[in-house]
Amino acid sequence: LLSSTHNSFEMKLAIFAACVASAAAFAPASKPAFGTAMQAEDFLEAEPYYDQSAIPVNVWKNKAPFTGKVVSTKRIVGPQATGETCHIIIDHDGDFPYWEGQSWGVIPPGINEKNGKPHSVRLYSIASSRYGDDMTGKTGSLCVRRATYWCPELKADDPAKKGICSNFLCDTAPGDEVKMTGPAGKVMLMPEEDPTTDYIMVATGTGIAPYRGFVRRLFAEDTPAAAAYKGQAWLFLGVANSDALLYDDEFQLAAKKGLRIDYALSREQENKSGGKMYIQDKVEEYADEVFEKLENGAHIYFCGLKGMMPGIQDMLKGVAASKGLEYDTWIKGLKKKGQWHVEVY
Repeated sequence: LLSSTHNSFEMKLAIFAACVASAAAFAPASKPAFGTAMQAEDFLEAEPYYDQSAIPVNVWKNKAPFTGKVVSTKRIVGPQATGETCHIIIDHDGDFPYWEGQSWGVIPPGINEKNGKPHSVRLYSIASSRYGDDMTGKTGSLCVRRATYWCPELKADDPAKKGICSNFLCDTAPGDEVKMTGPAGKVMLMPEEDPTTDYIMVATGTGIAPYRGFVRRLFAEDTPAAAAYKGQAWLFLGVANSDALLYDDEFQLAAKKGLRIDYALSREQENKSGGKMYIQDKVEEYADEVFEKLENGAHIYFCGLKGMMPGIQDMLKGVAASKGLEYDTWIKGLKKKGQWHVEVY
């Protein structure tokens, strides 16, 4: 028993040390990423920790937004990735609390040329736990893919059609100001009251953002939620290739503590029919287990581009039919029990 306890403690220390290194890579030199001692992350918890009655929602509005300051902006994909994805840490000095699964609104600077008005707000799922990457409770992170438009006639990116907000965020430097609203949404929250709840997290691309917050809360931080958790957290992520994987180093460390990971790499793997391996194909490989977990009260989450959902729903419909289930009734039952969470954009 002593030996297993010791090994468990050593593993926790190893994961913590890796998170320190990961956060330190993002944090500015003048501000240490973590305290020197390992201390509990419990100063932003509800009482009890799973009580969601006082979750902050829309504290900062479009007409009176919050001004955050960029701590760091870092490209987090390899050279062969399809497009550029950045991890952006924003300092809110503790004045913009949020919970895992919520979103921040960002108002890019400048004027919309079409109507002469300021740009409208864009929502981004927060990619950190409520304590932030530096564990101070004073920062939050976004995972943003730079939106570009390839013009077939020019045979080049057309700057006139690039995404205004994603390019603004990916181009930010330390100290730059970001106008922000929110926090928004309650649909992607974790129901922590029952610590045996299984979480099935399905993402494409930057839809990984809320799940990074979940994983850090459950496996990397010394939170009441982590101490109590006895369920299984299962992550499905679909991207084009290995270079496009996001936060894989953190997830592999969490896997040593129980996180289950399955990747769908569409340009590197084949599905059972010999075609490209998309997210729905990877989930389908485990359909029996997924359905059984849902039957037993698991919560399933979907986050990413809205184009992911038709393929997933067609796959689930086929599996449901093979099990003699009426799909619409089955989905309605999951929604009624609060087990079905979708945030796509």
